[in-house]
Amino acid sequence: MARLETEATGIPEVRIIRPRQLRDQRGSFAETYNGGDFEELGIELDFLQDNQSYSVAAGTIRGLHFQIPPVAQAKLVRVASGVVLDVAVDIRGGSPTFGQYVTRVLSGANQEQLLIPEGFAHGFCTLENDTIVVYKVSNFYSPSHERGIRWDDTRLAIDWQVDPARVVLSERDQRHPAFDELPVYFEYRAKEAAARKAADAPVEHLQRRTAVADRDAIEHR
Repeated sequence: MARLETEATGIPEVRIIRPRQLRDQRGSFAETYNGGDFEELGIELDFLQDNQSYSVAAGTIRGLHFQIPPVAQAKLVRVASGVVLDVAVDIRGGSPTFGQYVTRVLSGANQEQLLIPEGFAHGFCTLENDTIVVYKVSNFYSPSHERGIRWDDTRLAIDWQVDPARVVLSERDQRHPAFDELPVYFEYRAKEAAARKAADAPVEHLQRRTAVADRDAIEHR
């Protein structure tokens, strides 16, 4: 069986990643990230930092955040415990999906991940109390390159699946500008996007292990 599956979203560059869950009477085991598997899928990213957030209350929104070049970040987001609505907004000037966004419910139960490339703003809203989000980033945190967009921007009109009157925000996230007030920090590269799409087409699953190898793996972990 496949060790890793990937699925395109409404914005092809944003992908859903599903690591295979190996289950037995003890519970389950999964490799949440394997660089070799990602390379076989045509995803060539060097993740340099792991981040983790804990949100006490449902309705906590963190975002929308991004870093600008030369320290822009791609992200691989998953939920260790709880549930979030994860959001990625295309902020690449000239992109056919500029100003559009995708959402995905990530949870400790479904173990899905969202891969968000550079050129996207990212945020999430917790849908349960005591939610832990873990994400890898492809560049180090740089306060001087950090930017954001208002969570309740009227042009984007994101449905966060929570009562706006009950949203929990940081002071910083309350001060972000509107989408239309942002300069264009990223430019869409059509040739690179076409090459990525072509590379994705023939590869939907990885099948690098036999069932026996999978059984051996979980027995030793």
